[in-house]
Amino acid sequence: MICRNATVEDVEPLYLMIEEYAQRGIMLPRSRQALTRQIDQFVIAELDGKFIGCGSLFRLGADLVEVRSIGLRDEGKGKGVGSMILEKLTEEARRQKIPKIMALTYAVDFFLRNGFTVVEKEIFPEKVWTDCVNCMKQHACDEIAVLKKLD
Repeated sequence: MICRNATVEDVEPLYLMIEEYAQRGIMLPRSRQALTRQIDQFVIAELDGKFIGCGSLFRLGADLVEVRSIGLRDEGKGKGVGSMILEKLTEEARRQKIPKIMALTYAVDFFLRNGFTVVEKEIFPEKVWTDCVNCMKQHACDEIAVLKKLD
């Protein structure tokens, strides 16, 4: 199993995975054009050369990045693939010297196992003005905010 930076060739499998999650109301949809423009923000997990997972890191401010679009195919679940993706994204935040990583999630236990803590989402106005203003759930958001402070 490997975790690598995404390339333009990964846009279609990324799009299909994110769209599947978006249709279930778990992720915000992303167009193929947006994915192409943001491809350098994504990492891909592969097993035997097959796409099984993804995740991205989006800068919200000078000291804050957001983990976005973590998704796994069924064959990647329960094998540490999500944690591997999250660790690669965390390494990138450290490399960029960004001290805080946040996420809005339904998978709270996953993030807690990976060193995050639950926080109030109102402490992230950067997120609210970046994405939440365009979300159909903006007035009834049921996602949980999590935060990890890096060394």
